[in-house]
Amino acid sequence: MKKNWQELATYQPRVIKLLANSIEKERLAHAYLFEGKKGTGKKDVGILLAKSFLCEDLQDYEPCQNCKNCKRIDSGNHPDVHIIEPDGLSIKKGQIQELQEEFSKSGVESSKKLYMIVHADKMTVNAANSLLKFLEEPNANTIAILLTEQYHKMLNTILSRCQLLSFHPLQPKVLQETLKESGVSPNIAALVSQLTNDTDAAFELSKDDWFAQARTKVIKLYEVLVNRKGQAPLYIHTEWMSHFNDKEKQDTGLDLLLYLYKDILSVQVGNDEQVIFQDLMQLVKQHALQMTQRSVTEKITSILEAKKRLHANVNPQLLMEQLVLTLQEG
Repeated sequence: MKKNWQELATYQPRVIKLLANSIEKERLAHAYLFEGKKGTGKKDVGILLAKSFLCEDLQDYEPCQNCKNCKRIDSGNHPDVHIIEPDGLSIKKGQIQELQEEFSKSGVESSKKLYMIVHADKMTVNAANSLLKFLEEPNANTIAILLTEQYHKMLNTILSRCQLLSFHPLQPKVLQETLKESGVSPNIAALVSQLTNDTDAAFELSKDDWFAQARTKVIKLYEVLVNRKGQAPLYIHTEWMSHFNDKEKQDTGLDLLLYLYKDILSVQVGNDEQVIFQDLMQLVKQHALQMTQRSVTEKITSILEAKKRLHANVNPQLLMEQLVLTLQEG
């Protein structure tokens, strides 16, 4: 899906405002370092910057998306846009040298050229030193974009030659709306946006049948805990363990259960709009009246404790059986 600056501003308002301003005033820096966690939109912004830089029909700062340059950048075969990614575990000196050779030729389409180095922190020392020479002699019509999730691992000499732009993790509400706009059901979008702030991971999780079933299993466990207390250990044995069959899945299951109890607490303190399981609002409100805040807080604490013990290699089935006995109390 093609993105424009206006859409990306929802995710990274500060970064986009700065870049849009620089494009409009024709004051783009010759080197940028985009740093931030995975899934915060760094590469999307880099691609869009390439389009705005090379677009034949720029509207203020928005690329037209339809000219020859925009289309070739989309398809990944523009001769003056080069994207370098790690070859195996690192970016080698040879890759940077090839880039330098490419850039010593005049631009194929125009005098403008742009290169992007993905995971720039994975450059070998020799590759980083090669790049440094390149950055020290900037061509007026060349832009470098370095992307990294760990900029503290990069040479200070490289950092000092780049304009640093920090990409912040996405807010759950922003991610939730993005997922919904892309056709993800509101119930799944609300949960996924709590579990990750990585856009790519969120889309992957929202399409996973296992996750949709996990949500159903957690709701069922909760109903068993409330209405058929004695049957909770049996439910763990017959239905829970086969679905949450490794540590990562068990951790997710505990997270979903935790959010349900947090929803009850949200209603008790008057924050109905914070409720994640919105489709269970009637049930959540009913139980918020039946439980004390202290009781709900204790249940939340016991789930957090179970998450800790799960990572200390306690037997998962035993852990869940003990947890449901604790949750049934009060």
